[in-house]
Amino acid sequence: MNWRRTIGGWGGLAAVLALLLLLCAASVSVGAGQMPWSALWSGGEEAERAWRLLMVSRIPRTLALLLAGMALAVAGLIMQMLVRNRFVEPTTAGTVESATLGILVVTLLAPDTPVIGKMLTATGFALAGTLLFLALLRRVPLRTPFIVPLIGLILGGVIHAVTTFFAYRFDLLQSLHAWTTGDFSGVLRGRYELLWIGFGLACAAYVAADRYTVAGMGREFASNLGLNHARLTLVGLLIVSAISAVVVVTAGGIPFLGLIVPNAVSLVLGDNMRRAIPWVAALGGVFVLACDIIGRLVIHPYEIPIGTVVGVLGSILFLWLLRTRRNRLG
Repeated sequence: MNWRRTIGGWGGLAAVLALLLLLCAASVSVGAGQMPWSALWSGGEEAERAWRLLMVSRIPRTLALLLAGMALAVAGLIMQMLVRNRFVEPTTAGTVESATLGILVVTLLAPDTPVIGKMLTATGFALAGTLLFLALLRRVPLRTPFIVPLIGLILGGVIHAVTTFFAYRFDLLQSLHAWTTGDFSGVLRGRYELLWIGFGLACAAYVAADRYTVAGMGREFASNLGLNHARLTLVGLLIVSAISAVVVVTAGGIPFLGLIVPNAVSLVLGDNMRRAIPWVAALGGVFVLACDIIGRLVIHPYEIPIGTVVGVLGSILFLWLLRTRRNRLG
């Protein structure tokens, strides 16, 4: 349709990128502390405080939001292509819950483990939980596509219950809440750099986008074209698991992001992954930045964690997507 071609062209993407830059500027400007832009060039102690606030807190937080939003949105797109279901993403497949369990395990057994060690452990647990999810899908008759996210939500609920039990047993419920609720209020320079790993993995997915587009058409189709479907699936799930682990370790879980953004893009651009990834990444950053700004403004100077804002808006959009997809499926 003409309107889809108009929106989905380079002009539409340029408009989204312009909106993304405006939100980045707004994110840097909003905060509990006062930072008038004129103070940056006023000289003296006031300028020094303003520059310190900008470089230590405001810019790192904005970069963290941008990197997390882009990476998680792309991770959701990869998972949907591999599972061949539009209602799957890390928080509806048990991936994030498994990563959280991994962080709890390493905290209990080796509390002095560096952040990179926690990330690797969380990645391993996330991959194991995702593979368990795929194994369950093979054993359950999938009479409707809505069964797939239901299985993932049940699996995630079971894993979360186990995690909560051990967190309660060892007095780590407060830490568990921090891992499961996305919150960027504590992000400072030196505490968000792991998210660049997630951004790099998202770029790697773009390089292999054509392969994952073919993989999304099924094992037999991919094998007929000479692709190793099992290896592609494993690498794709490893990318998704690593991105989920990096975000959880840095800022906690962010629900529905990898579900809403790829679905919105697919309604306009279809299933061509190479064409969709720039849109998914840009809109993921827009969505996360917008939700974070809303959370900071509603009860300013206090703030609502971004995980709560995304959860509320994401659940509403998820219900709308369920209704839309059901109407399309008849």
